[in-house]
Amino acid sequence: MLNRHTKQYTKIANYILVVCSLLVSNVSQAQCAMCRASLESSGDHSQAEALNDGIVYLMVIPYVLVAVVGYVVYRMFVKKKNSNL
Repeated sequence: MLNRHTKQYTKIANYILVVCSLLVSNVSQAQCAMCRASLESSGDHSQAEALNDGIVYLMVIPYVLVAVVGYVVYRMFVKKKNSNL
């Protein structure tokens, strides 16, 4: 019984890993074109990089929160199912 749950958990974890890696690759270059152009025209590339890092940071937080809540719900479901057996 435990082996079946372990395989199911591994499958879910692999799926989440693939989805997150695809999201990170798209998000890593996130910045609106107007903001980027105005910051790069000023010549201060460190400020443009800092703004880009801030945008990426703000976009990642909701995904992390949803993943944590999903994991907690999944663990509660598995515990409840195991206690009924």
